[in-house]
Amino acid sequence: MLTAEQFLSTQKSQAEVVFGLTTTAFEGAEKLVELNVQTAKTAINEAAEATRAALSVKDAQEFLTLQASLLQSVAEKVVAYGRHVYEIVSATNAEFAKVAEATSADAQAKFMAAVDTAVKNAPAGSENAVALVRSAVAAATNAIEGAQRAAKQASDAAEANFQALSSTAVRATQAPAKTKRAAA
Repeated sequence: MLTAEQFLSTQKSQAEVVFGLTTTAFEGAEKLVELNVQTAKTAINEAAEATRAALSVKDAQEFLTLQASLLQSVAEKVVAYGRHVYEIVSATNAEFAKVAEATSADAQAKFMAAVDTAVKNAPAGSENAVALVRSAVAAATNAIEGAQRAAKQASDAAEANFQALSSTAVRATQAPAKTKRAAA
């Protein structure tokens, strides 16, 4: 049976978890805002420089070369921006996952303690029911651990795919620029 002290302790612990997750979420949002502000400032400065450079070209070939370098630079910056966003979101998600795992482990331990207490106080002749409860708890624990492993593998695969896509996008913008330079 849950005492009032145990109930209050559990509520306090859960409130701390919620406040911690809220802080983590706001920190992630703050990092995204900072990234967006810095990106906007950089984009404005680079647009001014690109405009000055475009206004100072002397012939079509110079304009095409400038255009190719600007496109490559933009593609690299888009990929870098995407990578930064992904890193911020991944770090925030990792913190949430860490808390979820710890909370889950704590809840499992408390539940097992309650099951053990109930088993000790079980009436004689209830061994089959006790074995069934223990088996169900073990199956649930295995399912949770399997889901956590699958989520981690999916996260790792998504990160690997993002990295591969990023490098492919940058290489794709570099190839046309090299081809144009070779043709000239």
